[in-house]
Amino acid sequence: MTQPNTFKIIAMDGGAAVGKSSTSRGLAERLNLMHVDTGAHYRTLTYALLRAGADPANPEKATAALAHLKLDTALEDRSAKLSIDGTVPADADIRSPEVNAAVSGFAALPPLRTFLFEYQRSQADIARAKGFDGLIMEGRDIGSVIFPDADHRFFLHADEATRSARRAQEGQTDSIATRDQMDTTRKTAPLICPEGAIKIDTAPRTLEEVIETITRIIQP
Repeated sequence: MTQPNTFKIIAMDGGAAVGKSSTSRGLAERLNLMHVDTGAHYRTLTYALLRAGADPANPEKATAALAHLKLDTALEDRSAKLSIDGTVPADADIRSPEVNAAVSGFAALPPLRTFLFEYQRSQADIARAKGFDGLIMEGRDIGSVIFPDADHRFFLHADEATRSARRAQEGQTDSIATRDQMDTTRKTAPLICPEGAIKIDTAPRTLEEVIETITRIIQP
């Protein structure tokens, strides 16, 4: 059984295609952590809101639609997935071109971020209850807003050309530059490197090298 004083919360921030998800999943496997992808949270909400007829250009309608959504957590191996009204949407659905085009617009709405805040904070309690040795949460505002008091905070980055190539390999068509512009300039919880976070350039490193570097920091 995990002891409370050994439980660690790890915040993993960075822009699109810097390797947050692959790194976080690798660390979760290596260190017995529960993995939470908050980018998938926003994609899942975007998918649900689009199905409800909401539009990021109409904040009032989007906010009203949120009131009818019930959030829960479904654990798949080490990954905690956002369930809405008892269903976890398929990965293909939350990564469709329609969701890609709308997710940054919805994510910039303060009511939507407030709606998710307590839910995301509650994932630490779920990880403890499930016997994990810690929680690793990835996103764009984890170390700055959700868990500013995390035991370890990392900020991954890479040059735009590397990230665009990775995005293309994933079959995604959204623009890295556009996503960066929207994520870094939104008024609520913009993408920033939190003060005191450890910055890691993933471009010159393999995935295994990034995982090994972070593991040595967490477990010196």
